[in-house]
Amino acid sequence: MPKLIECVPNFSEGRDLSVIRQITDAIESVDGVSLLDVDPGASTNRTVVTFVGEPEAAVEAAFRGIQKAAELIDMRKQKGAHPRMGATDVCPFIPVSNVSWDDAIACAQSLGKRVGEELKIPVYLYEKAAKDPARSNLAVIRAGEYEGFFEKIKEPVWKPDFGPAIFSERSGATVIGAREFLVAYNVNLNTRATRRATSVAFDVREAGRVKTEDGTPTGKKVLDENGEPVRQPGMLKHVKAIGWFVEEYGMAQVSMNLTNIDETPLHAAFAACEEAAAKRGLRVTGSEVVGMLPKKCLVDAGRYFLRRQSWSEGASEEELIDLAIRSMGLNELKPFLPNEKVIELKIAAEAKKSLVKMNLRQFCNETLSDSPAPGGGSVAALLGALGASLGGMVANLSAGKRGWDDRLEYFSGIAVEAQKLKDELLRLVDEDTAAFNKVMAAFGLPKDSPEEKAARFAAIQSANQYAAEIPLTVMEAALRSYPLLETMAEQGNPASISDVGVGLIATRGCIDGAGLNVLINLSGLKDETVKSSLGQRVREISAESEAAFEKISEMVESRIA
Repeated sequence: MPKLIECVPNFSEGRDLSVIRQITDAIESVDGVSLLDVDPGASTNRTVVTFVGEPEAAVEAAFRGIQKAAELIDMRKQKGAHPRMGATDVCPFIPVSNVSWDDAIACAQSLGKRVGEELKIPVYLYEKAAKDPARSNLAVIRAGEYEGFFEKIKEPVWKPDFGPAIFSERSGATVIGAREFLVAYNVNLNTRATRRATSVAFDVREAGRVKTEDGTPTGKKVLDENGEPVRQPGMLKHVKAIGWFVEEYGMAQVSMNLTNIDETPLHAAFAACEEAAAKRGLRVTGSEVVGMLPKKCLVDAGRYFLRRQSWSEGASEEELIDLAIRSMGLNELKPFLPNEKVIELKIAAEAKKSLVKMNLRQFCNETLSDSPAPGGGSVAALLGALGASLGGMVANLSAGKRGWDDRLEYFSGIAVEAQKLKDELLRLVDEDTAAFNKVMAAFGLPKDSPEEKAARFAAIQSANQYAAEIPLTVMEAALRSYPLLETMAEQGNPASISDVGVGLIATRGCIDGAGLNVLINLSGLKDETVKSSLGQRVREISAESEAAFEKISEMVESRIA
């Protein structure tokens, strides 16, 4: 999977749409970046921009946005309701998929260095990127705002992490960092009473409520030895919550910010509100997500609700997302469209044509056409995905078999693993065709001068090696289906043993076919060391495949007989 990081710069302009458009145009000028949301506010005079991309592209896009904001926004004239200290007030990076905190911190540091050195704007690092723990809180850094920073920056303790220790009158200063993904999430209640919603909010939020001697909100406060009120913590960590009445909906809500969705995921917040509401005679009727969220939130929620139903978790991502939407009532107030609300799905929806989005007839028609792609490599990966899918199907059927309830968790785990394998091999269906297209593009490079010929040769060699490595990855992924299929042949639902056999044949076909694609791409390589290494790996996987196939085939035939 590609690395994906989100960046959410806040610019101190929310009224002049021309200025906002020029900033977002600068961000979008970077290849590989997807602009997801632009949210201007007139009263706050502030625009929150959300975009995603691979780390290097995201840093470049953020730099261009900050550069353009410094050109167009004059902080000497800027006024608004929201606290601010610069033309680009804050710019956090948030990991979305396949990105570590080290990656996100490196993005913040790289961007901060460029902004400080090239744009001469003072930069402070915050949250997980903070060099000084005392500066991790954005509110602490921004205290005094633009007007107060002319003197504040002169204090040694407030020397910027990057850039000059002189406050820029026009651009101000910028705070750059790496933080957790924040999900704004509201849970709907069957009441119009703000006070009752607030009580549920106090039950679930981390800060909880102040203890009273009689346990009522109006009772005498319990004090500690220092005379400070004692707080009774709420049910959830990393959750801020209030209760409010929404005139538009005619109902009260518990409005929450989930600041660490790994430790307190979406479904945990929903379940806590259900529990707290029920204790007060209320009922949760649905919920809403404000803004966007990572796919993981809904996939994890779908698995949670399957566990509550004592059912196998080995469902597809599409099924899990649909179950999460229905279970949490995300459609109650307005349609919840995954392709608009889920970051990864919105990016995929805007991407180029994908083979795996075709129906079966379209895929076969495209394969049968006179275009050389998709070819054998993509078809081999599809065979592997079908093999893993059949193994997962048998696991799901076994998990749901009457009388096998004590083995639900075991078979569910196998089905979940099969889903992961299927998804990986489906991704490689498209990746194999993309690799072939890179080879064709390399051959199309100019070759008029010696320099062009050398560049073309290098590009062809690189593309051929990549085109060999992709089907090799297919072989390695498909090889992981054999243990799964063997387990199903031994322990799975006996009525589905023929499905195991078909999955076995598809898996071997995938490995054999992908191996042929590795070898044909190796024939164009001049690097004998690489050719030898990759060729040897093909032979090793093929030998493992044959041994596993023979062993499991005997088991299948024996059980059928």
